[in-house]
Amino acid sequence: MTKTVVVPESFIALLYRDGAFQKVLKPGRHDLRRSWFDRSQWRVQMMDMRERSLTIKGQEILTEDKVAIRVSLLVYFRLQNPEAAAHNVAAYEERIYEDVQLAARRFLASKRLDAILSDRNEISDAVKQDVSEAAAGYGVEILRADVKDLVFPGNLREIMNQVLETERKAEAQLIQARKDAEALRIKSEAADAAQLRTLNAERERASVEAEIRRQRRDEQLSWELEEARALRDNPEILQLRRLQTLAEMANNGGKFVVGVDKDDLFDD
Repeated sequence: MTKTVVVPESFIALLYRDGAFQKVLKPGRHDLRRSWFDRSQWRVQMMDMRERSLTIKGQEILTEDKVAIRVSLLVYFRLQNPEAAAHNVAAYEERIYEDVQLAARRFLASKRLDAILSDRNEISDAVKQDVSEAAAGYGVEILRADVKDLVFPGNLREIMNQVLETERKAEAQLIQARKDAEALRIKSEAADAAQLRTLNAERERASVEAEIRRQRRDEQLSWELEEARALRDNPEILQLRRLQTLAEMANNGGKFVVGVDKDDLFDD
């Protein structure tokens, strides 16, 4: 006589004979044969090996500073040892629920409210670490535990809302201050750049004017040197210039004596 058992993918089947565990059946088709005279009872228990989640509903817990809060958690797990999950505890999902609930209570009862609010992820990490070792004893691997909800008393919620509103306003003011500072920096840099361009233009203009004056001085000096050489090499040019000067003075009504020694002008 044959009994066929089909185990779906992602499942493991535990085979029992007269209540005693026999073996693990992997995914696929299994033909269980026994003789006609075998009157034993066969039972198959399917075990889901996929990752699953379990919601730990809100429970009221007193923090270290005696503030009542309600926290609900979402736990992700999967079976690591289906035999241990079936045989070591009566119902492994209920056991997970209880272990996570107690772990959250132990953690929150040892923390002040401000510490809890400062890092909610610390709750998740602490619960996962606390429960993982115990869960491994009944064949379950705790993948992660996340805080789903964290509820405060009514008056505390109002205070928290006010704090959050103040934080939002402060953050908005900080963002605006940063924008103003950035605009002022850009304006200042633009003014500095304009002033630098003006200074550079003035330096360039002064440099050009100085170069023009130098060139003019060089030209004047060169002309004077050429004139001095011409007068040295041609004395008649000097005489001609003297005559031109005397003529200009005569035209302007000036009086002068030519060819008389200065001592004769004062002879008694």
